[in-house]
Amino acid sequence: MKKTVMVNHSTDAIAAPETRIGGSVKQHNWSWKEKSITATYEVLGEGKPILLLPALSSVSSRAEMRGLAERLAQKYQVFALDWVGFGDSSRLAIDCTPALYESFLRNFVQTVFSEPIVVVAAGHSAGYVMEMAAKAYRSSSPPWRWVVLVSPTWRGPLPTAMGEHRRCYRALQLLINTPVLGQTLYFLNTTRGFLRFMYGRHVFADAKNITRDLIEQKWQTTKGQNARFSSAAFVTGALDAVKKREAWFNLFQSLPMPVMMVIGDNMPPKSRAEVEVLAHFSGVQVHRMPGSLGLHEEYPIELAEGILPFLDKYLS
Repeated sequence: MKKTVMVNHSTDAIAAPETRIGGSVKQHNWSWKEKSITATYEVLGEGKPILLLPALSSVSSRAEMRGLAERLAQKYQVFALDWVGFGDSSRLAIDCTPALYESFLRNFVQTVFSEPIVVVAAGHSAGYVMEMAAKAYRSSSPPWRWVVLVSPTWRGPLPTAMGEHRRCYRALQLLINTPVLGQTLYFLNTTRGFLRFMYGRHVFADAKNITRDLIEQKWQTTKGQNARFSSAAFVTGALDAVKKREAWFNLFQSLPMPVMMVIGDNMPPKSRAEVEVLAHFSGVQVHRMPGSLGLHEEYPIELAEGILPFLDKYLS
């Protein structure tokens, strides 16, 4: 009989149609600096647990994990989580920081799961997963049984494109957080046209997969009060789990658990160059396949086929 992990401190919840992935919607209640936060996640299938973490972006939601979740749920119990500030989770007018996200992920994993689990982390989620692994390794309480990093990144869009000018980016983040002007700047960066441009530039590899329905769904995820706070933090690099390349590389030294890195053939040059360094000079397993930063959403079946043999090995 397959083992099902019990879910603690969660209740059935209502989610927006564009974010649903076909499972049972749950809520995880948490607090940060005396503010109540509700995180939404969805559970599909039965068996040993796999946590899916979507990439951080202005359109981040668990919906981007739908195809992968459906495939993995045929054999395992899949948990797809909305990060704080994104999807159906709480969007508060707060200063979004790595400390908030690190604490949130740690609390969620410790509360919901009773054993080390497999985690599949896309994009910017990789930094938080690897930071948590490193800290847990020092305390001899590993949260992860096996880690899959899909097109991992460690640095936000502005620092990647324009260099390390953190004070300027911090000023821009605070500007976007302000009423009126900040809301206007956020609106201009989340129009349907701009989203289509960004998806074509570095998220999807094949333009024919950028459909009108896809862009409409993504645009809907940007709506809602206070949505700009977490988005601005990501874009300006304020959600970077580490601030320097050396610190990112150091997370992959003396790995406390098996790590697979999925590298998309069409990743942006800077991101691709950095994962190639890790592929050649760390102990990670490497799986290469078509796709860019959004390959987990664009090619979920191919991704599942690439990682399932290893999942079966580590979860048998």
